[in-house]
Amino acid sequence: MITRSETLFQEAVEVIPGGVNSPVRAFGSIGGTPRFIQSAKGACLYDEDGNCYIDFIGSWGPMILGHSHEKVVESVVEACRHGLSFGAATAAEVEMAKLVCGMVPSIEMVRMVNSGTEAVMSAIRAARGFTRRDKIVKFTGCYHGHSDGLLVHAGSGAMTAGMPDSLGVPAGCAKDTLLAEYNNLDSVKMHFGRCGEEIAAVIVEPVAANMGVVPPAPGFLEGLREICDTYHAVLIFDEVITGFRLGVDGAQGYYQVTPDLTTFGKIIGGGMPVGAYGGKREIMELVAPLGGVYQAGTLSGNPVAMAAGIAQLTLLKEYPEYYHDLNKKGDWFYGKIEQLVKDAGMPCQVNHVGSLGCLYFTDQQVINYETAKTSDTQAFAQYCNYMIGHGFYLAPAQFEAMFLSLAHTDEMLEKAILCMKDYFERL
Repeated sequence: MITRSETLFQEAVEVIPGGVNSPVRAFGSIGGTPRFIQSAKGACLYDEDGNCYIDFIGSWGPMILGHSHEKVVESVVEACRHGLSFGAATAAEVEMAKLVCGMVPSIEMVRMVNSGTEAVMSAIRAARGFTRRDKIVKFTGCYHGHSDGLLVHAGSGAMTAGMPDSLGVPAGCAKDTLLAEYNNLDSVKMHFGRCGEEIAAVIVEPVAANMGVVPPAPGFLEGLREICDTYHAVLIFDEVITGFRLGVDGAQGYYQVTPDLTTFGKIIGGGMPVGAYGGKREIMELVAPLGGVYQAGTLSGNPVAMAAGIAQLTLLKEYPEYYHDLNKKGDWFYGKIEQLVKDAGMPCQVNHVGSLGCLYFTDQQVINYETAKTSDTQAFAQYCNYMIGHGFYLAPAQFEAMFLSLAHTDEMLEKAILCMKDYFERL
């Protein structure tokens, strides 16, 4: 019998590239058909066929409170009653900006945008405008959105400028992007030693969460801060995933390293399509209309997205114990998975920071992109399909993170552990 999800996917591939509006939703790397979701509540997703899944994606991170939290939904509904978009300034934008600046000490001014990609693109432009330099350093395996200059791979080595990693990206767009190795300060120093006076910024995910989950090695983030200070370059933390997830002040508070600029994504909108970038006043004052760094957006600061974000961030600010509970939940859950694969004698690694985690099918310690790539993606595909088939919704790709929320109960997590145990015992 053909399921509703299968029917919808057959229709989708005729009118949407690949049948999905974002590649991360595709099931190409694990096989099968994407589940088409109809609704969500708490820690659960419900698909078009009426199946319930305990969700470990959380809309790729922002659902810290769980899906459809009452206060967030009420705020959105009330905002909708006043209008969906104005293209003009609103009080909600001011409230949101004050909230973000108050929660993250490194941010003195902030600009709302519409996505994490837009936030990163704009932050890099601001850094270049501030330093009057062109080159940037990024890390292999760190994802910062799909703007042209960031879709690059390592090329022939760490000393070589990046080449395009996507069709449609001119080589010239990537020529000023230098690739370094995550958790390897020497690879960064090599670039600065060669052309430090030309480098505007270093951009990094403080916890690399787009090659699974790779925590920063002790001293790595501190070392980046020191290098940027030495060469008067801008340090940008891409906290699209870690911002307001690891703590009230994100990864920068968690690791006590202060960037010059920070980027956020949908997490500041409770899952609504929104983003922001902010940081030092002297840099942000260069952004138009105040300065010469141009950036604009008709829908930036959308009132409905602002309402959702204000509701979620206010709750997180008022109840800091939420983070203690969430990170404790993560330590327990990922610790259980680690013990499970150890007892089963599986060649697996478990990386996690707080509520973020990843199970890699490799016997190597995963510390960067190269070691992440040693994971057996076919073994992951079998595991992932088993878990989804038994009611646990995981990202359909080895190199994505798992996300916990405050809505995940101990019973839900214990059920997931038992399902994993059953899978490994069948091998």
